[in-house]
Amino acid sequence: MSDLSMNTAAPAAVLKNEAGVGDFVALLKPRVMSLVVFTGFAGLYLAPGHMHPFLAAVAVLSIAVAAGASGAINMWYDRDIDAVMQRTCERPLPRGRVEPGDALGFGVVLALASVMVMGLAVNYVAAALLTLTILFYVFVYTAWLKRRTPQNIVIGGAAGAFPPMIGWAAATGRVDLASVALFLIIFMWTPPHFWALALVRNSDYARAGVPMLPVVAGDAATKRQIVIYAALLAPTSLSPWWLGVNGWIYLGVAVAMGAAFMALALRLMFDRANKTAMRLFGFSILYLFVLFAAMIADRTILG
Repeated sequence: MSDLSMNTAAPAAVLKNEAGVGDFVALLKPRVMSLVVFTGFAGLYLAPGHMHPFLAAVAVLSIAVAAGASGAINMWYDRDIDAVMQRTCERPLPRGRVEPGDALGFGVVLALASVMVMGLAVNYVAAALLTLTILFYVFVYTAWLKRRTPQNIVIGGAAGAFPPMIGWAAATGRVDLASVALFLIIFMWTPPHFWALALVRNSDYARAGVPMLPVVAGDAATKRQIVIYAALLAPTSLSPWWLGVNGWIYLGVAVAMGAAFMALALRLMFDRANKTAMRLFGFSILYLFVLFAAMIADRTILG
């Protein structure tokens, strides 16, 4: 499948107004950033030892800025396909409200600043992981995988799974098995989360030339993969309990949420109209938030 040209024409109703603060905030993908920040904070909170509250805040802020920087660079690179997708055509770059060079410069400056602050104020292990996350998202996922393979989300999803590991490293200065377990939870969660959305936006991705799994393999194969990953996610989500990071409060929540996730995945598999797809997509966001909130609550209550 050939890539779209980077000079694809934007929609006819392009706005030529000068960029405002809100446009640059939109480049940061704030909704995506919020979940990234929350899971990063959870990793920091669950890590053993004590971290000064100010340094903890700096670490979380660095994760947030790095996530936003990655989003801005991603929007710069994907401005051609964003312009032809209904879901993304109102973003600042397709609408002509932000110049491409400004978006790229904005993202690069924020990326460099986030890594420098993390390294100088916190530790170099966390800074190295933060650098890896940005590079992985920009070069491996955005520039390499997204337009070339239906496995783009499976492999590229690793970028979104690093934040709790970064938070853990910020508090401890190392990568432990427990932080890898947190990484794996998000890694397993990412494919069914995005494929549920892709089922709804199938025509959007097809029009843009993005080989998402429903476009390449069809709905039935995508639904089977969603069920497989939901089945893998359920035991993976119990790993914080197995490793002694969390106790019975988290265990109960993880089992209940995993059963609900699996039930929705199975329901989608037999839903020919794909009406369950958007419900699964919405629930998957709630699932990840509740799971990491339960980790924090369990640690706070049980110690």
